[in-house]
Amino acid sequence: MDAKLVSAIDELKILSAGKRIKTPAPDDVLISNYEKEIGFLFSDEYRLFLKDASTIFFGVMEPLVVTDERNDRCELSLAIQKARQIGLPFDWLPICEDNGDYYCIIPDGKIRFWSPDGVTVESWASLAEWINDVWISRG
Repeated sequence: MDAKLVSAIDELKILSAGKRIKTPAPDDVLISNYEKEIGFLFSDEYRLFLKDASTIFFGVMEPLVVTDERNDRCELSLAIQKARQIGLPFDWLPICEDNGDYYCIIPDGKIRFWSPDGVTVESWASLAEWINDVWISRG
C-alpha cells in the first residue's frame, strides 16, 4: 500500500481528533458490490480511502461515501448520476463534491478538479497529494 496515502490518512485522523460522520465506513463486500453496480473497479488506494478516510469529519471537505442504502447526502452513486448529467466524463470517478464541482480520479490514477463551469487544469498526482493539498490545507 502507498505509504504516503497511509501517512496522509493518519494525519487526517489526528487533525480530526477521531471525529467521524455518522455514516459507517464500508467494508470490502460493500465496496465490491458497489463497484459492480456503478461499473468502476476501484484502485487499492481508493478502497483504502473509502474504508479509512471517507467518513473522517475534518474541515470543510466531505468526501463521497458508499452505503448499503445508497441514500446518503454524499452518496457516491448519486453524485455520479448528477455529475454525468452536467457533463462529467464517464471514465472519471468523483471522490468529493465541492459546491457543484467535483474532485475526480481519472483513468491514469491522478486526481483532477472538474467544474461544469469550464475547463480547469488543477490536478494532483495521487490521493495522498490531494488529501494534503486540498482537504488538510482547507481544514
